[in-house]
Amino acid sequence: MTASTAQADGTDGIPGPDQDPYIWLEEARSDEALAWVKAENIRTLGALEADPRFEQLKNDALAIYDSNDRIPFVSFRPDGLYNFWQDKDNPKGLVRRTTLESYQTDNPEWEVLLDVDALAKADGKEWVYKGSTCMPPDLRRCMIALSDGGKDATIMREYDFHTKSFVGGGFELAEGQGGISWIDEDTLLVTRSFSEELMTESEYPFTSRVWKRGTSIDDAVEIFRGDRTDVSSGASLLRDASGTIHARTAYRSVSFHEREYYVEHEDEWLRLDIPLMASIFGIVDGHLLYSTDVDWEVDGQTFPADSLIAVKLDEWKVDPNGAAKTLVWAPAERQTRQGGAITSNALFVSLLDNVAGQILQFNYVANEDGDGEWVSEPVNLPGNATLGITAASNETGQIMFSATDFLNPTTLYYSDGLGDPEVLKTSPSYFDKTGLEVEQLEATSADGTKIPYFIVKPAGMKLDGSTATLMTGYGGFQVPRLPDYLSTTGKLWLENGGAYVLANLRGGGEFGPNWHQTAIRENKQRTWDDFIAVGEDLVERGFTSPEHLGIQGGSQGGLLVGTAFTQRPDLFGAAIVQIPLFDMLRYHLIGRGASWIGEYGDPRIPEQRAWIEGYSPYQKIVEGVDYPAPFLWASTADDRTHPAHARKGAARLKELGQRYFYYEDMTGGHSGGVDNEQRAKLQALQFVYLMQQLMGPVND
Repeated sequence: MTASTAQADGTDGIPGPDQDPYIWLEEARSDEALAWVKAENIRTLGALEADPRFEQLKNDALAIYDSNDRIPFVSFRPDGLYNFWQDKDNPKGLVRRTTLESYQTDNPEWEVLLDVDALAKADGKEWVYKGSTCMPPDLRRCMIALSDGGKDATIMREYDFHTKSFVGGGFELAEGQGGISWIDEDTLLVTRSFSEELMTESEYPFTSRVWKRGTSIDDAVEIFRGDRTDVSSGASLLRDASGTIHARTAYRSVSFHEREYYVEHEDEWLRLDIPLMASIFGIVDGHLLYSTDVDWEVDGQTFPADSLIAVKLDEWKVDPNGAAKTLVWAPAERQTRQGGAITSNALFVSLLDNVAGQILQFNYVANEDGDGEWVSEPVNLPGNATLGITAASNETGQIMFSATDFLNPTTLYYSDGLGDPEVLKTSPSYFDKTGLEVEQLEATSADGTKIPYFIVKPAGMKLDGSTATLMTGYGGFQVPRLPDYLSTTGKLWLENGGAYVLANLRGGGEFGPNWHQTAIRENKQRTWDDFIAVGEDLVERGFTSPEHLGIQGGSQGGLLVGTAFTQRPDLFGAAIVQIPLFDMLRYHLIGRGASWIGEYGDPRIPEQRAWIEGYSPYQKIVEGVDYPAPFLWASTADDRTHPAHARKGAARLKELGQRYFYYEDMTGGHSGGVDNEQRAKLQALQFVYLMQQLMGPVND
């Protein structure tokens, strides 16, 4: 049987794609689909906004989002510190600049460089600022990315931050996917969706061109081409901290998690002899660094998964595949690397050690013979916290770090690169943490694996199952979920007597690449089993009970919640399914779903379809089962997972006479909310829903 036959005939009683009665909801902005959305929104808003708790919850959330004393996080540039800021007076936001001296005060003086609200009004667009790519070393000229309504696709226009204006006759790219690199002030390296024919099946670009100022992008010379079957492909520039270009590189994403890397060497594209799950990390101290997500055997050495490996840059440029490799860092048990930053004189790497943060500083120390070794030392920051690198300067040793946890707001630290970090700013507290405590516990999954989770709860609460508890997780794409300050959740949920649970599921990145790779494709059910196991453990310990246990997740986390409430409807009293994947038998045809085949498998292949149809939530909504009334929500502007997933789930529930809530925002994209008013409304809708389902009416 071919894959197409299996899909068409609805083998095993599961409808094939052409038999789906709700395919019409996959047209994001068709008149019929939008009329359906409008009717659903009226019904759901009527039920949730009418709750007497709604307005207070929304006002509380908006006060947090609009708070003027929240930390304005910045990036370093040669001409100052840059910040993007949104508040009630500037809902679409301001790009603004200050000096380090001013930033160190309680009330910095900001110079507005770009007013996105004014620009949107002038252009008649719902512009959402998506960042800028600037030309080293002065970073004055930038390509600004703007999204109409929050979708991933953007336009790009050249902007001068010194004149505070778009460049007349400057570079400009029409709406599409992909980005640019600056070769020099008059030349861009562009990897872009130039046409539908030059987009992959996942709707990403696979060609790159060199574009000269004053010429048409149609005449730009193509320098690299992948293949339409790639997830994406493109070329980029290998720069050091000073902005010097050392090579042109390119990649082909042959799956979501696997890439072939190339370097332009002797006028040809040479494929780098590195694993498909390894990548270039950056340049520091005269070395090129690689990272790897799998064990890498080379030159008689084995570098374990999650390692950082160095080669001397000069040797690499002469012989990219022959340069000698040395270990910079390898993880200990329960450790994983999270990210890093390179300043003018050091490498900083953020780690997780049993889900607690740590940051190491690395330097290459040479000896008299010209050899040397990598030396590391921990950065002096708080323990038992989630740590991050928020800003780093290429031109200097300046760097900023953040520290936070569930109950304590973020503290920002600054170092000039010469001494220990010092406290620079502290975010205010947004909820009363009095009487709350945090525990880290473990549940046992179906195959015996121990799954850690955190619970934030009232100290000494009765273990009689009566506490309304919100559980969340992610469990995909090697993305970790970490303790972070629960600003809105603390105010809207914990202060109202609820408990909060964060589960660290396989498929995520909390314990490194293997934690992820053990729960993908044919083993993806392990992620769902882990989540269910945590829910069962909460009930067994008496923290909560099914009628008081709610779950919440977005995107891959929306799929997680969908699998949980369809596989164990008896275990949960509420389920918030945010911007989800939901119809996994058609996900490769909806939005950019084809790009995630490396995570889930390909429904067009019978063997892999069997993995997926075992859990696809859309097909698991069947007659004769009493599901908890879920709240599904999406965004019309989401061009990544696409609102069709949530729409079709709601339509199927409606068909079967099941209770459900559905809401769709017309803007917001995959992130859900483009301004603070919109974000506050979404938060209030969700917490009102949870209160109704898990706590009961307001007067109970």
